[in-house]
Amino acid sequence: MIRFGAHVVLVLRYLLAEEIKDTFREKLMTVGDRILHMYSLFLFSKHHEELVGIYASQLASHRCIDLFVHMMELRLNSSVHVKYKIFLSAMEYLPFSQGDDSKGSFEEIIERLLSRSRETKAGKFDETSDVVEQHRLQSLQKALVVQWLCFTPPSTITDVKDISAKLLMRALIHREFALISMWRVPAMPIGAHELLSFLAEPLKQLSETPDTFEDYVSENLKEFQDWCGCFLFVFCLTILMPLRFIILMLITGERNPWLISRVEHISESMEPLFLELHATAMLRLPSGESMCPDATVCAALMSALYSSATEEVVSERQLTVNVAISSKDSYSIEVILRCLAVEGDGIGPHILNDGGLLSAVMAAGFKGELARFQAGVTLEISRLDAWFSSKDGSLEGPATYIVQGLCRRCCIPEVILRCMQVSVSLMESGNPFESHDQLIELVSSSETGFINLFSQQQLQEFLLFEREYSICKMELQEEPSS
Repeated sequence: MIRFGAHVVLVLRYLLAEEIKDTFREKLMTVGDRILHMYSLFLFSKHHEELVGIYASQLASHRCIDLFVHMMELRLNSSVHVKYKIFLSAMEYLPFSQGDDSKGSFEEIIERLLSRSRETKAGKFDETSDVVEQHRLQSLQKALVVQWLCFTPPSTITDVKDISAKLLMRALIHREFALISMWRVPAMPIGAHELLSFLAEPLKQLSETPDTFEDYVSENLKEFQDWCGCFLFVFCLTILMPLRFIILMLITGERNPWLISRVEHISESMEPLFLELHATAMLRLPSGESMCPDATVCAALMSALYSSATEEVVSERQLTVNVAISSKDSYSIEVILRCLAVEGDGIGPHILNDGGLLSAVMAAGFKGELARFQAGVTLEISRLDAWFSSKDGSLEGPATYIVQGLCRRCCIPEVILRCMQVSVSLMESGNPFESHDQLIELVSSSETGFINLFSQQQLQEFLLFEREYSICKMELQEEPSS
């Protein structure tokens, strides 16, 4: 019966659209949408996802988007076959980009999904709860949403190559995963691992036809390849130690300089412009356990973040810091940093590519090096956004260079220090790493600018590793003569 009703609605809308009076048309749209919505859910419940698009495409824009978001979230952990049926149904019967306000588009559905996946999930923890594990699982759910962007569009749709490129470009916005992969936990970062596996096929297609996507994804692809090398190295250090030589060669290889700084042109506005960095994070103790924040901890952290910059900088850049406990997760905090944009940091080209002042302040927390806070406590970031904003606080557009710079500050020194640790271990075992000197040159090179990304504490650790390496090397050289 409901199927018959849905078909009657479609017939009335298509055949009698011009003859129906306005009052009756409004009722037909309202009641008809309810019938089509019910039948779409019925098909979905019977696992006929491939048919849903026929009826959902006739719904009002907001109802169509809500329906597909609901279905995609319910099937998030389903098999690839089931998820691909929903993907095809949306691709074949909906426009890809928003053109007609009365029609829902695939882009709007994906943007809603991605936005919801990045929201802080409500969490209730007790003393026996593994808070860290729960946050790891949340990162996995976030990665599963990205999988919708990694499917291959059907060849029958219009502009399939352009659409494939746009999907891949959106999938490569992975910066939070770069920081998540640096979480200091022994367990593998499953969210980052899943994301790499999802992107394997579209990146393979990209390598086969590189010219097709160059205009769309070149910048994001370079950044993804940088992060991919970073994550693979960390993964191999903890799981696949025999591959250390390959990964180290990727990092120090002369043919493919890793994460070279690029000059990026930012806003040219001469009006007072501000920068904002919004982050959701969890406080991690040196023992690896999570710290449950309270008002006192938030106040202390806010003061410590302020103190990571000099009083002169705080005054001149009008730096403000706000730290509060998340309303949804008692173990998460919301950090908002704001400062005045200046030449080289928000205005004009950003030559250093280190994210500027806000990146430096947040990196100090991420590295656990806040002078006036509990020693060794780190900020494990799970969500990160940066914006240009006006004087009244309204957000005007994304400040991507800040997020990229923060990832460089946090990830590159950490990976290099682990490289040094492996190099020392190899020397101690009597199997010296041949490219150790190249690693030193990589850090000191003015072309890479890596040394500017190290904090004073990290530089000290780097020098200690080099000292230990040199001592082991001298001991090995003395052994034959003794």
